[in-house]
Amino acid sequence: MTQSKTLGELKQTAYTPSSIQEELARNLRARIKSGTPTFEGLLGYEHTVIPDVERAILSGHSMNLLGLRGQAKTRLARQMTQLLDEWVPVVEGSEINDDPLAPISKYAKELIAQHGDKTPIAWLHRDDRFFEKLATPDVTVPDLIGDVDPIKASNLKLSYSDEGAIHFGMIPRAHRCIFVLNELPDLQARIQVALFSILQEKEIQIRGFKLRLPIETQFVFTANPEDYTNRGSIVTPLKVRIGSQILTHYPNSTEIAKSITKQEAKISPALAEAIYIPELARDLLEQIGFEARKSEYVDTKSGVSARMSITAFENLISTAERRLLITGEEKTSIRMADFLGVIAAINGKVELVYEGEQEGAEQIAFHLINQAVKTLFPSYFPEIKKLEKEDEDGPYDRLLGWFYGDNELFLEDGLAEDVYKDTLDAVPNLNTLVATHQPKSAPEDTYFLMEFLLWGLEANKRLNKYRTLEGFQFKDGLGNLLAGL
Repeated sequence: MTQSKTLGELKQTAYTPSSIQEELARNLRARIKSGTPTFEGLLGYEHTVIPDVERAILSGHSMNLLGLRGQAKTRLARQMTQLLDEWVPVVEGSEINDDPLAPISKYAKELIAQHGDKTPIAWLHRDDRFFEKLATPDVTVPDLIGDVDPIKASNLKLSYSDEGAIHFGMIPRAHRCIFVLNELPDLQARIQVALFSILQEKEIQIRGFKLRLPIETQFVFTANPEDYTNRGSIVTPLKVRIGSQILTHYPNSTEIAKSITKQEAKISPALAEAIYIPELARDLLEQIGFEARKSEYVDTKSGVSARMSITAFENLISTAERRLLITGEEKTSIRMADFLGVIAAINGKVELVYEGEQEGAEQIAFHLINQAVKTLFPSYFPEIKKLEKEDEDGPYDRLLGWFYGDNELFLEDGLAEDVYKDTLDAVPNLNTLVATHQPKSAPEDTYFLMEFLLWGLEANKRLNKYRTLEGFQFKDGLGNLLAGL
């Protein structure tokens, strides 16, 4: 659309006023008809959350995105700006983005009355039509709605009930815009009450003075179910006034979780070239999050954010990069020992049922890694039965026999690639087991699988694994104990 500079020029165009709800619905219909994705980058929501949001938009509803931490609620709301017209006209100088053909403020009406078709017009880009506020206990009614400005009232000799004496808050300034209020339950009940009239009656109340102001704002609220019990709640009359409540969720599968991490993790192309990442390592990293969400040590009501997997992946890469810097080599591959580096990313992103000593949180993070190994192990190697017949040969007997013979394996964290491989190759039957049970695996994955096999045997209590300051030690703890008796 040609950007008119005056009201008269605008009247000569095809522009017609519409509410933001009508604008969003119109553009959404066009996108759906053309097959253009409505929201991009929100993996795993294609058949669940996104259809619900689309239905809410088509219905012209305000909406509450209800879900645990790290479920892309705010990101979803921000992407709604892509459903707005690229440019919309506003009365130049208006604090609340008055539509030139449908003004609502005293300022805009008086300006148009004074200048007529010569009223100057400005244009507002859709990126500037997004407002966001975090609901904290210190948020006040003046912050959201507005307040009487005594100085303005005095200078202009206006009554406190006059619109001209009002200093508008965020919501009136978000007229014809998307307004996101994050963590709604944290907002004090008396402040939530102030939203009633805006949502339903399209009017604002400031210091007892009613002002009919038909503000057209697309409200998007976000809320965490945990907040309902811990810090606050959404008052019932406000719940009733919110058009649609949409439940968000965590990724339903490891594949989706991997795609999200790959999309969001910030890894330089140089590092991506220098560090090889086995697919199993990616699976294992995401499985840690799945284990945390069902762990008895983790407060499930708090949730486990997808940010944990993203930052854990970045730490995993950084651990390998640090090894490259120490050894002076140019290329390396992710090792099982590198997962020790993700503990720092896990700590703080999971709420423990019992917050004990700092060491306790670290032990639980390490436990989650071991649980992830145990869960994935049967998908790659024969399952270890709890009870085995004495005369029956197990697939791991020869390998375990080597450890039972008072042998041990020590893998130092900073080993150079050739030394690392030679150390694993020195363990009899280890490479053979990988070749037998993973014959189609890439050659680059071999040593990671060998190390993963050892971790799996330890997770299933067939070996003992000890962490030292320098690395990991694998040995038959029971055999050594008996030898010492």
